[in-house]
Amino acid sequence: MAPKDYYKILGVSKDASQDDLKKAFRKLARKHHPDLNPGNKAAEDKFKEANEAYAVLSDEKKRKEYDEGGSSFKFEGFDGFQGFQQGGGGGFDFSDIFGDIFGSRAGGRQQHYERGDDLIMQMELSLEDAFSGATRELTINRTGACDGCGGSGAESFEACPACKGSGRAQASRGAFTSVQGCRQCGGTGKKTKSVCMRCGGHGAVRTTDTVKAKIPAGVDNGSVVKLKGKGNDGVGGGQAGDLLIKITVRPHPHFKRKGDDLTVHVPVTFGEAALGARIEVPTIDGFASMKLPAGTQGGQRFKLSGKGFINPKTRERGDQFVVIRIAVPKNIPDRALEAIQTIEALYSDNPRKHLGGA
Repeated sequence: MAPKDYYKILGVSKDASQDDLKKAFRKLARKHHPDLNPGNKAAEDKFKEANEAYAVLSDEKKRKEYDEGGSSFKFEGFDGFQGFQQGGGGGFDFSDIFGDIFGSRAGGRQQHYERGDDLIMQMELSLEDAFSGATRELTINRTGACDGCGGSGAESFEACPACKGSGRAQASRGAFTSVQGCRQCGGTGKKTKSVCMRCGGHGAVRTTDTVKAKIPAGVDNGSVVKLKGKGNDGVGGGQAGDLLIKITVRPHPHFKRKGDDLTVHVPVTFGEAALGARIEVPTIDGFASMKLPAGTQGGQRFKLSGKGFINPKTRERGDQFVVIRIAVPKNIPDRALEAIQTIEALYSDNPRKHLGGA
């Protein structure tokens, strides 16, 4: 039988360094490992072949024998999985290679991390604050890591009896034996001897904090502002949750909002509508001058471009629409009444004619 070309199997040159060999084997192991290809005999065979090649070439003594022996070299007693057994039956350790593939299963310690819960708060804003943005100080009740035990829940520890403090345990899968994090202690190698008196072993306590929330300009009803890491603390050093602020905007007495646009109803006199005029119109950030053309009708809409809300994403402003309402006085002086009667006599058209009136 022709000798196996271990260099070709790993895809490296004969002068490859140990680092090159390790990188090549890691790549093949990721691709063909039996745990990643369950039931795939071809992948298992390729894995065994790569395993054997790396077992020889990673050992300087065996590599020298292989390079010098050529066709006479024979690697006895290797079944393709050897080297993963605890103690390294082939004289080499694969735990550093499989650490990045299987994490703690390859020998590293496994710690239980859990992200903290998010907190949700409601905040009501005026339309003006929603337009310009606001800063608020909030008092929140949250769960924080216990200062007495640093979040561990223990006042003191002792070695885990299952793994004798190593944090590792052996697991078998047929001929394949791997080392994984101890399930009894979560890979920490220790167990609680006595619980923390302050938190009762929970590792967390209720606390009241004050946070400053910056609300960006342009928020609307239903907007959610996230303060990262201001929620409950995580477990075992896990990441803290977030504080989610749900926005409600109070109705405004004059402005109606739709998306980034605003609408306001503006009353004008009969003379301003009939003759035309320049009027001052309220906007969300002050007043704007608007020209009213002669013959303006009640209910007519005019647009003030760029006078609406700021879009939080595009930073562009919407528009403001001005709806004209003709204000009719309730108490009319006699002279004014006579003038109106004179105008009415001169105005012969029937505005309801299109409705079928005479």
